[in-house]
Amino acid sequence: MLRWLVEAAEQLKTFSRYFLCAVHVEQVQLDELYAVLREVKAGALTEHDAIERLERSRYWVWTAMDPESKLLLVIDVGTRTMAMAQRVVHQLVQRLAPDCVPLFLTDGFKDYAMALLAHFGHWMQPERRQDKGPVPKPRWMPLPGLLYAQVVKSYRHRRIVGVKHRVVFGTQLAIEQVLAACGWTINTAFIERLHLDIRQRVAAGGRRVNTLCRGEEGLLAQMVLFQTYHNFVVPHASLRQPLPVAEATNGGSAKVWRPYTPAMAAGLTDHVWTLQEVLLFRVPPWPQPQTV
Repeated sequence: MLRWLVEAAEQLKTFSRYFLCAVHVEQVQLDELYAVLREVKAGALTEHDAIERLERSRYWVWTAMDPESKLLLVIDVGTRTMAMAQRVVHQLVQRLAPDCVPLFLTDGFKDYAMALLAHFGHWMQPERRQDKGPVPKPRWMPLPGLLYAQVVKSYRHRRIVGVKHRVVFGTQLAIEQVLAACGWTINTAFIERLHLDIRQRVAAGGRRVNTLCRGEEGLLAQMVLFQTYHNFVVPHASLRQPLPVAEATNGGSAKVWRPYTPAMAAGLTDHVWTLQEVLLFRVPPWPQPQTV
C-alpha cells in the first residue's frame, strides 16, 4: 500500500504541476495546519519517551488557495519557519501567471510578510533630500499593486476572544475594493474550511487518530493525493452551474445543475475527472521553470 501511495503521489504531483500553471486569481488565502507525525516504531521506546518525542516532532501542512474558485494552489509539509514560508510562496509564484499579483490574506504569522516582499518586490532609488552628500542606496520595496492583510486572532484558554485586521501592504481602501466584488470582508474563513476537509479526508491529518504518518514524506504523499482529488475529482456544491435546459434521468428527478470542480471554475479543465483518469493520464512534456 505504501509503495502504491508513493507511485501515485509522483503521478499526481506531475499532473498538478502540468495543469496548475499560469493561473489568474484575484485573491489567495494562505494558512498552516498542525499535524503530528509518528516517527517512532512500535515498541522501540517506552510510552513515556514516545509521548515526549511526539511532542517535539511538530510539523505543519501549508496551504494556499483561491477562495473564489476553491482551487488549492499549493500544499506542502514542513516546520513553521521563515524558510518554509519562502518555499511555499515560491511555489505559489510558479503557479501564478507572470503578471498576476493577487490580494493575499493570511493569519498573523509574521514571516509571510518577508516571503511575499521577497517575491513581489522591486528595487527603488530614493530621491536625494540634500544637494551634497552620498547618493542614497537603492531599497527593495513592495510592488505598487501588492495587497496583503492579516487576520490576527487573540486566544485565551484555547478560545478565540478577539479578531483584528492588519493591513501590511497596500491600503485598506484598495483591499476592500477587491473584496467588495465578492461581497466579502477581510477573512481567512475559506482556507480554514479547507483545513476541515483535510482533517476529515486525510487520515493522518486528524487530531485524535491512530493512523499518524511515520515521516514527512508519507504525509506529503497523502496531501498531494488530497490536492488533486480536491481540485479535479470532487465537484463542489457552491460552484455548480444551472443547466439551460433540464436533462431527464432514468426514473429520477430532472438534472438542473452541472457539477463543477475548482479546476473547472478556474478554467483549467472542462470536465470532472475520475481518480482513475488522473492516475492513468500521460502527462506530456512542458517547459518547466529552471531552478537557480
